[in-house]
Amino acid sequence: MPEIDRDALRREMTAWRRDLHAHPEFGFEEKRTAAFVAAKLREFGLDDVAENVGGTGVVGTLKRGRGNRAIALRADMDALRITEQSTVPYRSGNPGIMHACGHDGHTAMLLGAARLLAGEGGFDGTVRFIFQPAEEWGKGALAMLDDGLMQRFPFDEIFGLHNMPGLPVGHFETRAGPIMSAEDNFEIVLRGVGGHAARPHAGNETLVAACALVTNLQTIVSRRLSPADIAVVSVTELITDGTRNALPGLARILGDARSFRPEVSAEIERQMRIIAEGTAATHNVAAEVGYSREFVPLRNDAELVDAAFAAAGKIFDPGKVAVAREPMTASEDFARFLDHVPGCFVFLGNGEASAPLHNPGYDFNDEGLLSGVDFHVAIARQRLAP
Repeated sequence: MPEIDRDALRREMTAWRRDLHAHPEFGFEEKRTAAFVAAKLREFGLDDVAENVGGTGVVGTLKRGRGNRAIALRADMDALRITEQSTVPYRSGNPGIMHACGHDGHTAMLLGAARLLAGEGGFDGTVRFIFQPAEEWGKGALAMLDDGLMQRFPFDEIFGLHNMPGLPVGHFETRAGPIMSAEDNFEIVLRGVGGHAARPHAGNETLVAACALVTNLQTIVSRRLSPADIAVVSVTELITDGTRNALPGLARILGDARSFRPEVSAEIERQMRIIAEGTAATHNVAAEVGYSREFVPLRNDAELVDAAFAAAGKIFDPGKVAVAREPMTASEDFARFLDHVPGCFVFLGNGEASAPLHNPGYDFNDEGLLSGVDFHVAIARQRLAP
């Protein structure tokens, strides 16, 4: 098969990525994005393209040779409810929604890999290209699995990637075992008796209790968990029904917790309930604690990590391939696929000057597009070697 012109592919991928960036869509609303992806996959000549998998997901299938093994390559498609602050000509055209995590780049990279593998081959077996919705709120992978992903499009192992601000373009990192954390969400509601701001003694207002509780929650990690366990408890919102001259009778405290072991997650919840009830009792108000588990920990398979490093060693300079020093306390619902098959998740550099993920000034670095394509292609050819 003739080789595809890499410079032309890079230019085309840049155009795709910027088009996707200009038209971001929130989770399970990625109709335009999914249609764009499906049209490109059909244009590339894939054997099968399935739409509406798990809502707005797309699965492309490419077969070569007679091999009976299958691997999956996954990209996420959804954007965030953030108002973009950049001035690039392709900035978001959907007010209040932007690609602040680089999923536009991930989608473009996997499309580029599909085009290259469809055009050049070099493997024996089946590659599934999974374009997933709703990663940001941890529901998209489960939706695809609940829609029969494994039964309709079976595969033996799965690989995914994410861009990493601060890591130079052309650099590669991953690690065996835990690499990204679980995410739990919590909401604590305090109920008391509000009243006039000039007469706090006449009721049982909830704001002082809420402030005390926010501070007390910080002792979960610092005093109630083993220092050997990595964990984070963050309060992100404090909402009351008070106003300028009225003390609140209701306060809501919302946030999230990160950990890497189910036992730690369970202990965080247990301690949170003890602290909330004790603090509420001290201030003569009532407390209700709601606690949910949204993301599970992402644990890379050791054998597939070795395979990923071997593939990376063929496409990146030796000094640019490294073991990630420690797990990240961010979360990824790619982990849900690992309940069914072994997998490996890797990080590719987005540049040292990149704005952080989930920042209104963030933009995916197009200079890294070919790095993602090269990794996808290398791992597919390695794992499905003729």
